[in-house]
Amino acid sequence: MTTSVTNQDALQLVVAVHRLIRSLRQSASVRRLQPTQLLVLAELASQGPMRIGEIAVRALCSQPTATTVVTGLESSGLVRRESDPADGRATIVELTGLGRDTIVSLAHGEAEMLSERLSRLSPEDRDTLKSVTPLLRRLADPAPAQPAARSASVQAAPVRATR
Repeated sequence: MTTSVTNQDALQLVVAVHRLIRSLRQSASVRRLQPTQLLVLAELASQGPMRIGEIAVRALCSQPTATTVVTGLESSGLVRRESDPADGRATIVELTGLGRDTIVSLAHGEAEMLSERLSRLSPEDRDTLKSVTPLLRRLADPAPAQPAARSASVQAAPVRATR
């Protein structure tokens, strides 16, 4: 049996996910960040130092927007720019200790709030949500590619850009 998903179903899921994330972030008692700032910090924390162009691709924004976001994060002491060892004309953006502490604090704070909310659900509902987590991770990837092929192309991108 095939179950189709309508645009309205998809819209309802988008609205629910946005409301959940927003409610967790608004009640957090940690440093306030704009969504794109948070995304850039999270990408730097998980992927390591990268160029502005790669940040723009990963944060799904324009390069000028990525530059503005990095400048704001840099002025807050959350990231720093270093010369790219492969190309002295380019810079690499990396997390500072404060940036790493901030993203960890945000993640833990939001996770604690979500855990408390999850505890109010029935065991069956909690099990359902746990089973959906891998699906949400897959849906969050904007470019569904083979994992090995995608990581190889991401790793190769800076090499091609320096030639």
